[in-house]
Amino acid sequence: ENSVEKTSAPFAISSSDIFECPYALNLSSFTKLIKKLQERHPEASRDKIVEALQQVRENNRGMLCGLSISTIEERTSAIL
Repeated sequence: ENSVEKTSAPFAISSSDIFECPYALNLSSFTKLIKKLQERHPEASRDKIVEALQQVRENNRGMLCGLSISTIEERTSAIL
């Protein structure tokens, strides 16, 4: 069961919604990644960044396992 509660906001998401691997990003890493992407793409809203992260996950067989944080950042930036 997901230990992070979801809100009713349409784009509310938690790190566990994106990162499903036990060795994947933890909440701290997820937050840092979002911050880096917001700095790199100031024109993109947080919702757009999260959508792009979800697309990266979908493009990688539904998981981000095996991808480094820098690879996730690069692939997300390419989408943004």
